[in-house]
Amino acid sequence: MNTPEIRRIDSQEELQTAFAIRYRVFVEEQGVPASEELDEHENESRHFLVLVEGVPVATARWRVTGEGVKLERFAVLPEYRNRGIGAQLVRAVLDDVRRQHPGKKIYLHAQLAARRLYERAGFVPEGDIFDECGILHVKMYWKGE
Repeated sequence: MNTPEIRRIDSQEELQTAFAIRYRVFVEEQGVPASEELDEHENESRHFLVLVEGVPVATARWRVTGEGVKLERFAVLPEYRNRGIGAQLVRAVLDDVRRQHPGKKIYLHAQLAARRLYERAGFVPEGDIFDECGILHVKMYWKGE
């Protein structure tokens, strides 16, 4: 497999592609209500798309909140999982946030199934496990390198 290309989304067409990946992963696969998947933060978020040999296979976003910078909506198509794409995407998003907002708290709500992915990137759990859209999550913050 060629090295994935990770890029910031800068067109409406790419954003629609990211939404389609998220719909497939979160709504079709994980059962998140479609009404909960897209939200009021889409326009203020910075979105990313991962391509493998020109094929869009993963996406993520980040946004500034009152608490810091929140990483969200990490989604990798099932047939591209366990190839290191998620880890590379987390690193790329983290690098972008650190360039744009040095010193700000960086956090996320990790699905329990993905907790290890984020731990390997330097995130640590904070607080209790909670339910979000019927999926168990834990809040994690980036402790730095």
